[in-house]
Amino acid sequence: MQHDLIAQARTWLAEDPDPETRAELGAIIEAGDTQELAARFAGTLQFGTAGLRGELGAGPMRMNRSVVIRAAAGLAAYLKAQGEEGGLVVIGYDARYKSADFARDTAAVMTGAGLRAAVLPRPLPTPVLAYAIRHLGAVAGVEVTASHNPPRDNGYKVYLGDGSQIVPPADGEIAAAIAAVGPLADVVRPEDGWQTLGDEVLAAYLARTDAVLAAGSPRTARTVYTAMHGVGTSVLTAAFARAGFPEPVLVAEQAEPDPAFPTVAFPNPEEPGAMDLAFATARRAAPDLIIANDPDADRCAVAVPDTATEGGWRMLRGDEVGALLAAHLVERGATGVFAESIVSSSLLGRIAEKAGLGYEETLTGFKWIARVDGLRYGYEEALGYCVDPEGVRDKDGITAALLVAELASVLKEQGRTLLDLLDDLALAHGLHATDQLSVRVEDLSVIADAMARLREQPPTALAGLAVTSAEDLSRGTDRLPPTDGLRYHLEGARVIVRPSGTEPKLKCYLEVVVPVADAAGLPAARARGAELLDGIKRDLAAAAGI
Repeated sequence: MQHDLIAQARTWLAEDPDPETRAELGAIIEAGDTQELAARFAGTLQFGTAGLRGELGAGPMRMNRSVVIRAAAGLAAYLKAQGEEGGLVVIGYDARYKSADFARDTAAVMTGAGLRAAVLPRPLPTPVLAYAIRHLGAVAGVEVTASHNPPRDNGYKVYLGDGSQIVPPADGEIAAAIAAVGPLADVVRPEDGWQTLGDEVLAAYLARTDAVLAAGSPRTARTVYTAMHGVGTSVLTAAFARAGFPEPVLVAEQAEPDPAFPTVAFPNPEEPGAMDLAFATARRAAPDLIIANDPDADRCAVAVPDTATEGGWRMLRGDEVGALLAAHLVERGATGVFAESIVSSSLLGRIAEKAGLGYEETLTGFKWIARVDGLRYGYEEALGYCVDPEGVRDKDGITAALLVAELASVLKEQGRTLLDLLDDLALAHGLHATDQLSVRVEDLSVIADAMARLREQPPTALAGLAVTSAEDLSRGTDRLPPTDGLRYHLEGARVIVRPSGTEPKLKCYLEVVVPVADAAGLPAARARGAELLDGIKRDLAAAAGI
């Protein structure tokens, strides 16, 4: 076993084109650290519907140039098998460690395989890449990013020519093509021959961002903005300037790209502490709202002044922003279909129904939401919003920020706020309170054990609310394909439990709906909602053994 591991590592080492990971792996072999080798050679990073994502380092279980070259070669083989020989593949990348290297390797592999490759000019938001695919008539796109993962991670996201992320069966077929790639020496990688794009694609994307706003709408909302050490600052400020909004006040410490993410433990606006610098900046600048992007700027977080909250600022939940944007689009006379994934609030369905609009529920992820026929607006509770599906068939934190700023401006002209509109929605549809129980694990078997336990002994009540139905989503439903998840309907509540597709987490999504008779009843309804959510969390954790 030990001998096999070292032999496997030496074979990998001989192929590795990167001096850094070669030195790293050589030192591990030299030290005879079989435990570390076992972790890195326990298999291969699995190519799934999120593409690849993992920790940087040497070996097949890490993100590195060898893994990326194989992924690119497999994708190229898949595209050629689909008859796309000579087609264009457009490649974007963020500012993480190794992102530019992975983008260049991908361009070289595509060129060597007889496809055409075009690379975005510098680290740019993921939605710019998603836009570029359709704008340039590409047959596929690759974005090198790990989104809001920790600094040590990177990833590889694949889109096909419709501008949407891959879904089955394409993901499985690409994975099979990757597995069939032979020695790296056989993968043709020329030194040049691909195109590095100029700023014309970014200019076209920025011109398109205006389309999300209503002609002549107020543009008065003042914002504090953080890019969370990512790539959003230059693009968001350019979009706001074009639209005529006041220039955002930047959170200076987080405005420039930095792959070390020095001011945050996790560069995700949802994580505790990640917004502290933005709140501090807002207390000095006194804006109307705070807007945050994650590092690749495909997500958008919003915070608002709230005297009832410690520190004077409150982060809105993704479900709250999702409902606010839907209400704003309805007010503007939007037509088409509103869509969300099953883990998001049922409030969107009620807003769509009252407005006489179509409504669809999909599996988790914008790869599904973006494929809904007639889509006008889609969102997911994890701060993802698709507000211009004709331009970007994915979540887009830049255009979402513009639409939030427009809504805040409209309300400001009326002497109202986003919180006032949330109150209106609660009175019209009932108070929809949502929360999440999220458990990060070192050992993935903890997640498998929790799912097995819930399947074998499903809860009959949570927080005193009877479970009226329990669905094992791995069997699929009449409207959804199979996925690893569980859904419980309760009297006035809903719970979904699923393993994360991109992180070592078990995620439980909770929603309670509390009727409200009038404005005077809102505080009591909020208190009741919070009490029920706490009780559901407690009882669900016990039932899952987490």
